[in-house]
Amino acid sequence: MLAPTLAAALICLDPGHGTPPAVAVQREPVGPGARQTKIKDGGGAPGEAAVALAIARKTRTLLLRRGKRVALTRDGATFRYGNGGNVARAQYCNRRDAALMLRVHADGSSDRSARGVSTLYPALRRGWTDDVYADSLRAARLVQRSVVAATSAPSRGLSRRADLTGFNWADVPVVLVEVGFMTNHRERLLLESPAYQWRVARGLADGAAGFVDG
Repeated sequence: MLAPTLAAALICLDPGHGTPPAVAVQREPVGPGARQTKIKDGGGAPGEAAVALAIARKTRTLLLRRGKRVALTRDGATFRYGNGGNVARAQYCNRRDAALMLRVHADGSSDRSARGVSTLYPALRRGWTDDVYADSLRAARLVQRSVVAATSAPSRGLSRRADLTGFNWADVPVVLVEVGFMTNHRERLLLESPAYQWRVARGLADGAAGFVDG
């Protein structure tokens, strides 16, 4: 079978959280065949789900203008695909053979002064992430640089994570961007502002498109 052209490559946007409460308290394996389990959705920082969705929708608009194909794991307040957890989010993108799974989140901290953007990517583990590790790291570098450039937010750099279910079940390159801190008053006001959301979206779109076209 012929490989898809770059123009046909699909970017799968995953706005974090929005899981129904009845599902959120359930658990699922952290990786294929794992005995260790994690809660399907910890709920996120207050207001995070709505901000993530707003930014993902704006990112979709910008990517579509570039002629990219885009899918969203949720396009409403609630994520209802499959079994409702992070395994299902990864499988949603896997089944669409996405060129990139771009997960959109906002952070929270007990340190109310914490602020800035960080990008998470999967740690290397044979049988789980070894097939997507190198491309995920490349995508993380591009997206982090682009979001920081578009927003002028402080860069908190890249973070390699072995414990994220949505990474360990992904069969496509995957990154998670923490676009700012909901627990920082100033940054929360920015993240809830449509004008700033467009700036974040522009950075996400630039980084994702750069990865797909690169």
